[in-house]
Amino acid sequence: MVRVVAEGERLGYGHLFNPAFATEISMIDPLPHQRIAVYDHMLSQPRLRFLLGDEPGAGKTIMAGLYLREMLARRLLCRVLIVPPAGLIGNWQRELRTLFGLDFRIVNGADTRSGNPFTGSNSHQVIVSVDTLASERPFARLQEPGVEPYDLVIFDEAHKLGADRQPDFTIRKTDRYRVAEALAGIPVGDSRWSLDWSCNHLLLLTATPHMGKDFPYFALWRLLEPDVLATVDAFNAYPPDARRRHFLRRTKEEMVTFEGKRIYPDRVSDTLSYDLSQGEVSEQTLYDKTTAYIEAYYNRARILNRSAARLAMSVFQRRLASSTYALLRSFERRVEKLDALIDAIQAGRITADQLAAMQRKLDDTRDVFEEETGDEEAGKDGQEENEIAEGKALGGVVAVSLAELLAERDQVRSLLELARQVDARGDESKFDKLREVLDAPEARNEKLIIFTEHRDTLDYLVRRLEGLGFTGQIARIHGGMDFRDREQQIEFFRKTVRDGGALYMVCTDAAGEGLNMQFAWRLLNWDIPWNPARLEQRMGRIHRYKQEHDPVYIINLVAGKTREGRVMKTLLEKLELIRKELGRDKVFDVIGRLFEGLSIKDYMERAVTSQGADAACRTLEGTLTKEQVEALEAKERRLYGDGGDVKASLAAERAKLDREGWRRLLPGYVRRFVEKSAPLLGLGIVGDLDETFTFTMKKPGALDFLSNLLETYPPARRQRLTVRKPKDTAEVLFLHPGEPLFDRLRVHVCERFADAARRGGVFVDPSAEEPYLFHLATISVTRKADPSHPSLARGEVLEYRLVGLRQADNDIIEPCPVEHLLLLKGGGGIPASAYEFASRAGELATTARVYLQERIARPLAEERRRERLESLPSRSDF
Repeated sequence: MVRVVAEGERLGYGHLFNPAFATEISMIDPLPHQRIAVYDHMLSQPRLRFLLGDEPGAGKTIMAGLYLREMLARRLLCRVLIVPPAGLIGNWQRELRTLFGLDFRIVNGADTRSGNPFTGSNSHQVIVSVDTLASERPFARLQEPGVEPYDLVIFDEAHKLGADRQPDFTIRKTDRYRVAEALAGIPVGDSRWSLDWSCNHLLLLTATPHMGKDFPYFALWRLLEPDVLATVDAFNAYPPDARRRHFLRRTKEEMVTFEGKRIYPDRVSDTLSYDLSQGEVSEQTLYDKTTAYIEAYYNRARILNRSAARLAMSVFQRRLASSTYALLRSFERRVEKLDALIDAIQAGRITADQLAAMQRKLDDTRDVFEEETGDEEAGKDGQEENEIAEGKALGGVVAVSLAELLAERDQVRSLLELARQVDARGDESKFDKLREVLDAPEARNEKLIIFTEHRDTLDYLVRRLEGLGFTGQIARIHGGMDFRDREQQIEFFRKTVRDGGALYMVCTDAAGEGLNMQFAWRLLNWDIPWNPARLEQRMGRIHRYKQEHDPVYIINLVAGKTREGRVMKTLLEKLELIRKELGRDKVFDVIGRLFEGLSIKDYMERAVTSQGADAACRTLEGTLTKEQVEALEAKERRLYGDGGDVKASLAAERAKLDREGWRRLLPGYVRRFVEKSAPLLGLGIVGDLDETFTFTMKKPGALDFLSNLLETYPPARRQRLTVRKPKDTAEVLFLHPGEPLFDRLRVHVCERFADAARRGGVFVDPSAEEPYLFHLATISVTRKADPSHPSLARGEVLEYRLVGLRQADNDIIEPCPVEHLLLLKGGGGIPASAYEFASRAGELATTARVYLQERIARPLAEERRRERLESLPSRSDF
């Protein structure tokens, strides 16, 4: 019994025996760059204030999860708040659950209406979108007195927090940034954003820490060290060694396997051009007449400074390039808007002046496609955010009189009728080009992701593909779906067609970030986004770690003879040319930064005229160069410093792996604990401990302490327990330290038999020449609270340890491995020669406590104090 309790305690401190214990209990095999980030940079810091800026696809969620698991195993974290963009909350919940066995609760705005989701036992591990948290009611819930501080806060896509310095030197902060300031502990004068607590640990994740402007980059660093980096000058003077404590960035080229092989495949981008159909009722005629309409109204909107009306024309321009069906749907909505305005004027409900005032109010309508990426869009009532904005924009007019409104309605009705006739023919040239892609011999039966910007086009594509016989083989994702529906569609697409899965995934940019689909290697851009960051995000769905196909293919469809098509074709072909000139595909990783200060949307607006399209093509030809990409790389090297040579560390990392293999606790020690503890509790084991098993009751009520918790698991998993790391946790329940069911079993054993264990036992050590006492003890190092400083106002446990001591009859005490007891044989009783020594056990234990306090706990506390003091001189300089 003593041995079982001792083993139970030891399994609660797995990190003391295997320093990379989280890798044993997580469903991952971390890569060298991931291990280096977590074990060399993050875990070594007593107070983590860190910006992890690895390039896209590096597995930043995995690194964050690995850090979480290690800190939870060390008992140094309890409350964790994860704050991603709205489109990524489901991805975070899924990966933490499936890869790390962590059950995080998603909080939405509705949860804050009826109560406070940040209080109580269900609030310890929470995911909430940054825009939800920035809303008034959810943030007010954080301010309520009953909220305990969060130990760790993680901001994903941290570059979107947003703070910038205006030309007049005023600072513009978004509400997202104000949330981050409050949680980071930066004092603010506004009660709307003030908290009386701050997080201890702060982790910022972003693939693009610097987006071309220096002040937003400084603003991120300010969150990490508010006292030290209060000004831009202080940040500029911050020494490289100090920066390395807070920052790490590795490029894709630096990330390799343990064998030194690259982890990212090549990318090949192929732009396929198609011609519009010709004739009186044709795509070409529709294009020409729609473009004439757009050009006329663009020009009038520009002259009258009507931004909403210009945005309405860009809606038509984008949809004209997408699909005839999407265009006609927008024409229908435009006619509805015009009908409503005309009816209101004719009925006398609004005057010409009121019409002008209404239009001015519409001018603050945002271009969601231009200002946001897909993961930032917040759907509402089953609609994508861009659909809602487009609906508003389509009410933007340049008309100043009823006659002008009537004239425009007649023109749009004519265009709508033509679009319906073209659509009814059912022979769209663009879809014919897609069929060529689908029918190519090398592509048959291969999964394909098809991206479009527009939900209407998505519906059209699904309908046409089903018409080809692919009913039941098409997954779809759009921004009107909640994260659960998106997850279901991802799983549908992940399955092989043979197992009932989808062959094609048709999606809007809602799937452009956070939904990883590296099980497919072909991606088709049905329409090309004008926002280069969206294009970059799309490619990241298949170009990432665990992509097994090399190369991956990105196919772009462009109507090459249209004005917009010529501009886009020039852009895409220039990117591919730069890739060939560089001899690598780095250009695809920097598209967003490459266009910093340039606007594809501006080029497209110019392209409504033939002369404007020619000028835009010439500008792009001269703007995008190989030298520009190389200059951007050089700038980022200077800015970010040395990310660390992963290849140079491979030998050391492989050696660590070998050592960890000898120190593993799973499955052997966990198996033995389950096997030995079950009979003590009146439990039977049915099945195979080396495969899957379940508990049964040998005594009435023996399972009561586990029953309620077991009910929270799917029925199939309750009957399939295992101590071996499975390939898939969906069908089995993997028991390990940190898993709730195993932890309840372990704690129950330790508590129930604690008194018996404290009375001790007799063991035989064949190697010992004289009797000795073995003590097992826990110690903790705590920093006292300092109410005079906000960041130190709460006490903080810095370390927990389980310690073994060996105490001889001559009062010599020395540390002894905790697992020592497990190597001994049980004794039948105390031998006569040891009676006198055993009778002094209580007195000797008091001496051992003094030793534990003075020789182990105090030096450990001094070591932790020294770690914190070492950073003070460099910090005080600032």
